[in-house]
Amino acid sequence: MTKVLVVDDQVLIRAGLGALLRASGLEVVGEAADGEEAVNMAATLKPDVTLMDIMMPRMDGLTAMEHILATCENPSKVLVLTTFGLDEYVYKALRLGASGFLLKDIPPERIIAAIHTVAAGDVLLTPGITKRLIEAFVSPPISAPFLDSLTTRETEVLRLVGHALSNKEIAERLSVSEGTIKTHLNRLMTKLGLSSRAQVVVLSYDCGLVKPAARSSG
Repeated sequence: MTKVLVVDDQVLIRAGLGALLRASGLEVVGEAADGEEAVNMAATLKPDVTLMDIMMPRMDGLTAMEHILATCENPSKVLVLTTFGLDEYVYKALRLGASGFLLKDIPPERIIAAIHTVAAGDVLLTPGITKRLIEAFVSPPISAPFLDSLTTRETEVLRLVGHALSNKEIAERLSVSEGTIKTHLNRLMTKLGLSSRAQVVVLSYDCGLVKPAARSSG
């Protein structure tokens, strides 16, 4: 059974999500009211997935997620809960390693499906939305000597992931198997210390391998 930690500073939202998840057969191992509680609970309860609000007292969701991903052994996947959608906080969450984000007003069945998706090791990122989000907030390209540790093929996979292509699409473009692409992706993520596909996409922009689309002036 998938274990879930619910993190939100509003008691009604925590209670509502908890009831929804339990009714759907998921195990709610804890409910935290702020980031500090979330960090402590994640370390002791070891959830598979953490639903993380962003704006909370004492410790915000981004700081809590950074602690969880950096310090917990086999850290849980983090799904960010947000009211605002495509904003800078969501961009920062993806940069830190979130497995995806959910708007708080989406239908209940989509929340359940999202939890199962990330618990299975997949990411919950709609390519078009993710691309628009990153292009809206990405900084100018940085110097990236660390890319020298990658093979030519790994660099190409990094670039194509940045263009929001799936593993299957990349495999077809490079005329190799999907399993080969997964191997290249896992190796480059290990070399660069990345934990999520979203971080790979962000890095491809940061390094200038992918250029943001030109913005309209009017």
